[in-house]
Amino acid sequence: MNYWQHLPENITPNIFEIGSFQLRYYSLMYLAAIVTVYCLVLYRIKRDRYAYTKETILDYFQWAILGVILGGRLGYVLFYNLGYFIFHPLEIFLPFDFTNGVRYVGILGLSYHGGVIGLFLATKIYCSKKKINFWNFTDLLIPTIPLGYTLGRIGNFLNGELYGRITDVPWGMYFPTDSLSQLRHPSQLYEAFFEGIILFVILWNIRKKKYPDGFLFFLYFIGYGCVRFFIEYVRQPDEHMGFVFGNFSMGQILCFVMILIGITGLYNRMRNIKNA
Repeated sequence: MNYWQHLPENITPNIFEIGSFQLRYYSLMYLAAIVTVYCLVLYRIKRDRYAYTKETILDYFQWAILGVILGGRLGYVLFYNLGYFIFHPLEIFLPFDFTNGVRYVGILGLSYHGGVIGLFLATKIYCSKKKINFWNFTDLLIPTIPLGYTLGRIGNFLNGELYGRITDVPWGMYFPTDSLSQLRHPSQLYEAFFEGIILFVILWNIRKKKYPDGFLFFLYFIGYGCVRFFIEYVRQPDEHMGFVFGNFSMGQILCFVMILIGITGLYNRMRNIKNA
């Protein structure tokens, strides 16, 4: 039997535990993702000669982090588990379970698409307050985001969550959180590679060419949406939701909307530049 099939079962997700409090590698990977994106943005300012200061970027990242967390959490509540949180509103932002007394459980459940919405709104507000060109600023950020996303998905893998559907492929793995104990697609690693590394390489190289402001923003929407849509075919849908429309998961529905926004936005940006 291949040793890598049991790799997730041999990974300890916690760095340390104190009572019910746990510090996980998952959390550190998300911190590493933020630092990575921040450093790449600073690199772009210097190398690609964007007219922003280090202080501006540091100030913006406080808004961005808040937007991603709030958006990701509210997105999960609205898109994936609204029925539950309507009756448990305190659990939306409080990291405690009140079922039997009070127990620390952390914030369970974030939505990528909700995080994108939160980041978009935070960036829009920040640019408006600072009188910054929104499309120019987002095109500075976009090529750096997929590499940070890669680290986030590796964090999901280390946490043994968001695994794929049952499979018989030789690179399938057993995940400790799978109640069925079946061989499954390591879909977190698929996403880390295709939605992260591959998309990063594409956008990082395209950034060198001359395109109208907003081009990279909408291209990212199309690229991420397409790749994630197909990976969802091997990713296990949320147990409490299953498929929401035919054989499509909620992730696929949201990615389809993302693709439409990307195509429409790209068309409008190109048309506006042409007519200017």
